[in-house]
Formats: sequence, structure tokens, C-alpha cells
Amino acid sequence: MAAQTDQRDITQATAQGHEGKYLTFVLGDEEYGVEILKVREIIGLMEITIVPQTPEFIKGVINLRGKVIPVIDLRLKFGMEEAEPTEETCVIVVDIVGTLMGILVDTVSEVLDISASEIEPPPAFDSNIGTEFILGMGKIKGRVKILLAISRVLSQEELTRVIQSGGPGKG
Repeated sequence: MAAQTDQRDITQATAQGHEGKYLTFVLGDEEYGVEILKVREIIGLMEITIVPQTPEFIKGVINLRGKVIPVIDLRLKFGMEEAEPTEETCVIVVDIVGTLMGILVDTVSEVLDISASEIEPPPAFDSNIGTEFILGMGKIKGRVKILLAISRVLSQEELTRVIQSGGPGKG
């Protein structure tokens, strides 16, 4: 009984640590959220320069007001099929550990203020399934939104690769 209470306290503390404002967006049929404090701006899809010898989910780099920024296709990173861009396709520029990076999404939805009571911990899957990039599951208006720890979506090795692809003289 005490272990169950301890687990509930940990879960509640975790949820409280993740409450706040989230920018929500759509990939396929799923809705996701990223902490608004990590978002720098949202831009329409622009020309992406392909960088050779990078993983498929790294679409390339963009030149945003003189800054070269790597762009990741979250659909590909999450194992979804690539989608044809639409008028709603956009790039969310996020700050990941001091590095600006673009994430390609199908469409941006809205900014939501999510309270701790609306956040559940990530589901427990088989240990072979990586869920370390999920902060929690937001339950809002009868729908579930996957709240991302955007700095953990890429492994450290992938992050280093992405940063190098967007570095000076690489684009």
C-alpha cells in the first residue's frame, strides 16, 4: 500500500512539474504539444537545403534571417509515413539546449494552458519501446495530446549530427 501511495505522489509531482502552456500541433491523426517556452517562432514551409549523409528524418537546413537552422521531419522521426506538404504544413522553430532547430509538422493547432490534473504520466510500454521523449499525456476536452520533451526527441548522437549539419559552412 505504501509503495502505491509513493508512486501516486511521484506521478502527481511529475504532472505538476509539467503543467503550463503548450503549443499543440498535428502529425497524421495524432495531436502533440511542446512547451511554449521552447518555441521561438512558427514559420510557413520554405525552401529546405538537403544536407548529404544525414538521417532520413533530417530534411536539411533553412536560412532564417541569416541563420542556418536544421529541420527535422517529426513524422519520419516517429516512424510515420512522409506526407506531401499542404498550405498548413509549417516549421516550428524550437530552442533545444541553446540550439535553434526547426520541426516540420502537418499543422499547428493552438496554445493550451494544461494543468497538472490534466496530465498523466507516459504509458508503460515494453522496455524496447523508447518513450523517454514523452513528458506526459494531456487529457483535454476528451482528447489525448502527447506532450513532448522536445530536447529528448533526438538522442545525444542525433542532436550532435543535426547541430553539425546546421553549423557554419555546412549549409
